[in-house]
Amino acid sequence: MKAPLTEREQERLDVLRDYRILDTPPEQAFDDLTALAAYVCDVPIALVSLVDTDRQWFKSKFGLEATETSRDVSFCAHAILQDDILVVQDTHLDPRFAANPLVTSEPNIRFYAGVPLLSPEALPLGTLCVIDHEPRELNAAQIRALEGIARQVVTQLELRLVSARLAQALEKINLIEELIPICSYCKAIRNDAGYWSSVEAFIKQHADVAFTHGVCESCIEKHFPEVAEAMRQEDAYSP
Repeated sequence: MKAPLTEREQERLDVLRDYRILDTPPEQAFDDLTALAAYVCDVPIALVSLVDTDRQWFKSKFGLEATETSRDVSFCAHAILQDDILVVQDTHLDPRFAANPLVTSEPNIRFYAGVPLLSPEALPLGTLCVIDHEPRELNAAQIRALEGIARQVVTQLELRLVSARLAQALEKINLIEELIPICSYCKAIRNDAGYWSSVEAFIKQHADVAFTHGVCESCIEKHFPEVAEAMRQEDAYSP
């Protein structure tokens, strides 16, 4: 049975893409967490699964060769619809999954437990899930441990995001520290490709800022003396 979309689906996908983690190479920090989840729950398979538009992609996988599957057959697409852990003790007895190709053929999922990976905005990005080829249960201690490991997965996602933003900030600082060619007359700036652009265009290219325009007091005196005189008179009559 195909899972419905989440209530905040587009917002969820936007946040997932902001992490810039889809289709990135394996990382030890995530692989350590899936190995720990498999050990704690005593199962052969554990995954960090991120639910994309039409697929679930595995950032980390323990005991499985596949790197992704269709979202249509994804167990995790069901798990992200709820706030807490989804446990399927026996897929053969659950009408949502009994005819699922992942159950009736490789990897022959018989047991599944998935904890949603919730962003700081409480949006589910995917799951930390564990899988077995036999029906089973998790005890309370295993569930608590799995939930704790899932929180650590989100922490790693946040660390990657912060590191990327810091790197961008350092690039901007390095740019500012360099000598920037500027025209002595019109104040245009020359970029690395040799093209001249306005100060506004240059800064917008290298920093997330917008501009508003006004006229300072000195320029009002120089270019609009009648306006400057009117402003002085207005100030003189103000209480």
